[in-house]
Amino acid sequence: MRAAASSASFPTPSDREAVAALLGRPPVTDFRVAVRCPHGAPAVIENAPRDRAGRPFPTRDWLVCRRLVEAVSRLEAAGGVRALEEDPAMRPAVLAAHRRHAAGHGGHRVAGAGDPAHVKCLHAHLAFAMAEGGGPIGDWIGARAELAWPERCCREGGEPAGSSR
Repeated sequence: MRAAASSASFPTPSDREAVAALLGRPPVTDFRVAVRCPHGAPAVIENAPRDRAGRPFPTRDWLVCRRLVEAVSRLEAAGGVRALEEDPAMRPAVLAAHRRHAAGHGGHRVAGAGDPAHVKCLHAHLAFAMAEGGGPIGDWIGARAELAWPERCCREGGEPAGSSR
């Protein structure tokens, strides 16, 4: 699965509207669009390290495409977090991702980075991998979550993704 675009860009008014619709609420941080889906909508956003009230924000890269959020949620519900934690072949990739997450967030604790023996959230790991242009954890999740872009853009109606990732 390839992203349509993966270089971060400042959001347009249309992007802000789409992200609010996809989240089901206005975002609490400033953000940039890190990855767009093939339909041109935001799929991954990169949040500012602090929310608008100045508090550290725990999730830097946020998966907002409803289809991808739902696929990863199914994987998590089926034990995907534990499976990733227990996969010895993935330990070096998880440790490296934790270091990159922390470094990219000014040292603040971020989702998916902290205790290297534990994986907090597959959504955050996938968003981070997609924003970086790919990687072993994104590949691992993609192979197990049956990721596919929707035929129709997620922002065209429907319920919010319901993800806090």
